[in-house]
Amino acid sequence: MRGEARSFAAARKERAADIDRWLTDLLRTAVSQRNGKGGLLDPETRGPDSRGTERGPLSGVALVAVGSLGRGELAPGSDLDIVLLHNGRDDVAQIADRIWYPIWDSGVGLDHSVRTVDEAVKVSREDLKAVLGLIQARHVAGDPELTRAAREAVLAEWRSDSRRRLAELRESADKRADSSGELAFLLEPDLKDARGGIRDVQAMQAVAAAWVASAPGPRVREAHELLLDIRHGLHLVTARGTDRLVLQEQDAVAGTLGLLDAEALMRRLAEAGRTIAHSFDATWRTVDRLLSGPAPRGRRPLADGVVEHGGEVVLARGVNPRNDPVLVLRAAAAAAEAGLPLAPATVSALAAQSPALPVPWPDEARDALVGLLGAGRAAVPVWEELDQAGVLVRLIPDWERVRHRPQRNPIHTYTVDRHLIETVAGAAAFTREVARPDLLLIGALLHDIGKGWPGDHSTTGEVVVRDIAARMGLPSADVEVLATMVRHHLLLPETATRRDLDDPVTISRVAEAVGSHEVLELLAALAVADGLATGPAAWNSWKASLVSDLVRRVRSALAGTPPAPAPALSAEQASLARHGGGAIRVNGGAVTVVAPDRPGLLWRAAGVLAAHRMVVRSASAASAGSTAVIEFAVVPEYGSPPDPATLEADLRLVLAGRLDIEQRLARRTRSLRPPRVPVAPPRVTLVDDASNTATVVEVRAHDRPGLLWKIGRAFGDCGLDVKAARVETLGAEAVDVFYVVDRAGRPITDEVQRAQVREHVLSALR
Repeated sequence: MRGEARSFAAARKERAADIDRWLTDLLRTAVSQRNGKGGLLDPETRGPDSRGTERGPLSGVALVAVGSLGRGELAPGSDLDIVLLHNGRDDVAQIADRIWYPIWDSGVGLDHSVRTVDEAVKVSREDLKAVLGLIQARHVAGDPELTRAAREAVLAEWRSDSRRRLAELRESADKRADSSGELAFLLEPDLKDARGGIRDVQAMQAVAAAWVASAPGPRVREAHELLLDIRHGLHLVTARGTDRLVLQEQDAVAGTLGLLDAEALMRRLAEAGRTIAHSFDATWRTVDRLLSGPAPRGRRPLADGVVEHGGEVVLARGVNPRNDPVLVLRAAAAAAEAGLPLAPATVSALAAQSPALPVPWPDEARDALVGLLGAGRAAVPVWEELDQAGVLVRLIPDWERVRHRPQRNPIHTYTVDRHLIETVAGAAAFTREVARPDLLLIGALLHDIGKGWPGDHSTTGEVVVRDIAARMGLPSADVEVLATMVRHHLLLPETATRRDLDDPVTISRVAEAVGSHEVLELLAALAVADGLATGPAAWNSWKASLVSDLVRRVRSALAGTPPAPAPALSAEQASLARHGGGAIRVNGGAVTVVAPDRPGLLWRAAGVLAAHRMVVRSASAASAGSTAVIEFAVVPEYGSPPDPATLEADLRLVLAGRLDIEQRLARRTRSLRPPRVPVAPPRVTLVDDASNTATVVEVRAHDRPGLLWKIGRAFGDCGLDVKAARVETLGAEAVDVFYVVDRAGRPITDEVQRAQVREHVLSALR
C-alpha cells in the first residue's frame, strides 16, 4: 500500500484489553454473588492450575469472545459478541443475567448466547455465522478448558465436513457480493459486506482453518488493517457503529487517518479492496480444485514458452523469463485467449525476473498486447493479475496515475483503471467492424489516461498517449490516429445528446474534428464501449440511436454527399400527429407528446411530469413543419409510477391551456426538503458558434423535481422559444442543452440580452 495512514491498531488492542478486564470482573462478581460471598473470589481460587484447568467457583463456566471482539478488531461502535460456555451448571442463568445486564446498562451493544460445549458444536453444524465465530473464538475469562474443548470440536467438524461447509461459505459470499457490490468500485461502499471487504478476509481465514488453502498473505493483511482503520475512523466521525462509508463522511474520515482528502482515502480503499478481492478469487480457485478432484495431468502448449498445466497457465520447462522481455505479455495473451488464469507462481516469477521491454517495443510485444486486449471479457482477470503483481506500471509507467483512481461520480461503475480495461472488453466486440482493430483496442485502453493529470483529461490524455504510443513503437501515422481518438473520445456522444443534429453547423464541426472515415468508425465503436463500461446511466438506447444518426450524417459529410434525410416523424409519431389538436402516448417510461408547435410546449409538458413525481432522465424536442415532437424518458421519483390515464389526461389539459401547472408545482416544491449534502451551484453557458440559426444554451445543475420546467419558464419569461432541446440526467446531475430563438425566430446576438438570459435562467435555478 502506498503512503502512510494513521493506524488505530494499538487503540483496538487497548480497547479489547479493557473489555476483557471488564468482562473478567463481571464473571467473577457474578459467580461470587451466586456463591454468597458478595465480593471477588479468594486469591487461591481465582485462576487455572498449571495444566490450564480452572479450579474453584469459576470451574465449569467461561466467557468466550467471538466476532470482532474475538478477532481483536473491535472498533469504537462495535457490538460485543460473547458466548457464555458452561458444563451444565444449574446456576448459569443467574450468572448470565449478572453479566448481560451491566453490559446493557452501559449502552454497549451486545450479541450473546449461553451454551454447553455440545450445544455450541450442534449450533455450529447448521449456522454458518456461529461456526465462523467459534473458529476464531478467544478465551476471555473462566475455565479455559471449556473454550479449548469447544474450539477444537468445532474446528474438527469444520475440517471433516469442509466440502459442504466451504460450498455454503462460498454461496454466502456470493450473495453478499450481489447485494453489496464491489468495495473498490462503490461510491459509498460497505466496508464489511462488499466484495473485497472485511468479511471476505474472514472467509479466507475460515478456508485456511479448514486446511484447504494458505492463510491470507502480508499484502492482504495490510489491506485488511487499512479497512479496519477506516472503519475505526468512520465510527469516530459518526459516533455510531456503521459500516457504510457515505459521501458526506469521507473527507472527515480521511482527516482522522491523516490523509489529504476523500479522493486519497478512496484511492487507498480501492487498492485495498482489489487486493483482498484478488486474493479471495485465488483462494476459491484452490477450493474449487479440491472440490472438483485432481486436475488432468500433462502440459498443453499455448504459446512459445507457455503451457497449460492443471487448469492454469504456467511457463514451459527450462524457460527463463530473464532472457525474454516479451514473455510476460505473451503469457498473459495466451492465458486470456485460452480463458485460463495465470498460475500465481508464474505471475510472481514473471514480475520478479522479466527485464524491461526495450523502447520502442518490438513488434512481437505490441502484437501480444493486442492479442491480450482482443480476448475481450477474458482479458479482465488476466489484466488484474498483472496489475496486482506490479507488472502494468512497468510496461506502461503512466498507468500509475490512473491506478485505483476513484471517479467519485455516481454514473461511473468503476475506478479509472478498471473502467479502461472494461472499455477494452466492450471494444473487442467491434474489432470486426473497423479497419484497424489494433488501434481500437489500444485507444480503448488509453482513452481516459489523462485523468491522472490536471486539466481536461481529453486534452492532457492526447499528450500522454503520444508518448505511450511512441514507446510502443507505433508508426507516426498510427500515433496521430490514437491521439485524435483520445482527444475526441467524447465528441460523438456529447454532440449527439447536446446538439441539434439537423443543424448543418453541428455536422460540419464533427466532420472537421474527425477528419477521416477511419477515425470516425473508431470513435463510433469506442463511444459504445466507453458508454457501456461507464454504467447504465451513461448509455441507453436513446443515446445509441442519436450517436448512430450522428455517425450516419458525418459519414456522408466526409464523403461529400448529403445524407439520406431522416423521416421528419416516425410512423408512431405520424400516427399521433393525425389527431390534429395534439396527441399523447404513455408507454412505461416513454412519454411522447405530438402537438402543433407553439412556445412553451416543452416546459409545460415537463411541469406535468414533475407534478406526477416523474423524473426526466432524457428528453428531445424537435419540430417537423408546424408539428412539435417531444420524447421523454422518465422514471418515478419514488414508489410506483402514476396511473398512465391520469398522466395523459393532465398532459392534454395543459396542451389545451386548462391546467394551472405552476400552482400545482408550487405546492409540491414547498413539501420538498433541501438536499442534505451541499451541491455545486448551477452553471449556464451560451455556446458560441454552435449554430447559425439559434442560440445554444447549456445548463448544468443538480437534478431536482421541476428543473426542466423552471428552465423552460425562464426562457418564456425572456421572450424566447425552444426550437430544439437535448436533455440528459447523469446520476444526480442534469446536462440540458436548448436551441432558443426570439419571437421572430432569430438567434440572440445582443450581448446585453445574452447576459440577461443567462442571469434569468440562473435565478430560476437558485
